[in-house]
Amino acid sequence: MFQSIKTYCDNLITEFDEIPTERKEVLEKITQYIAKKALLNESINLIYICTHNSRRSHFGQVWAKVASEYYQIKNVHTFSGGTEATAFNINAINALKRVGFDILPMNTDINAICHVSFDNTEKPIECFSKVYDDFKNPQKEFAAIMTCSDAEENCPFIPGVELRIGTTYDDPKAFDNTPLQDAKYDERCRQIALETLYVFSNLN
Repeated sequence: MFQSIKTYCDNLITEFDEIPTERKEVLEKITQYIAKKALLNESINLIYICTHNSRRSHFGQVWAKVASEYYQIKNVHTFSGGTEATAFNINAINALKRVGFDILPMNTDINAICHVSFDNTEKPIECFSKVYDDFKNPQKEFAAIMTCSDAEENCPFIPGVELRIGTTYDDPKAFDNTPLQDAKYDERCRQIALETLYVFSNLN
């Protein structure tokens, strides 16, 4: 794991007390799902879903993979999707870059496929905007983690889901093109990283 990302994680795991008790109760349901799958030696498929699959859901996808590697939990596969496809937002990309991720666009499309690297020996995470039931995402036996209230409301039924849970986060998009833009994206990136690390910490 890149040293800057490991250090970021090392610091965050000392701050789990920041997470409110009622929030931990929600997050622990994800832990229980992962633990059950791990006990059965089954693939652990996590799809993070928000409306446009551009910001929060990508943070979830990336940090869940990093957290699984940080805590050495095997067979974890992370994905993201939305109720509509847009693009992996540049401000979210830049927030991840500030942590230390290496992000490489694989084409010049508006909705470019990006390879997000966090370790020289691990396969990059593939990030691009897509609907939640895109063929590249699992169609059955997965957990759907809803990162925004709009997606929660607009996805009344998700075929193939084993666990559906809402972990809504404030949208940093509200601060686009303002002096607070970068700080708010960093704040949301950190919150999702903190809570995702907490989920995986309880598996050890």
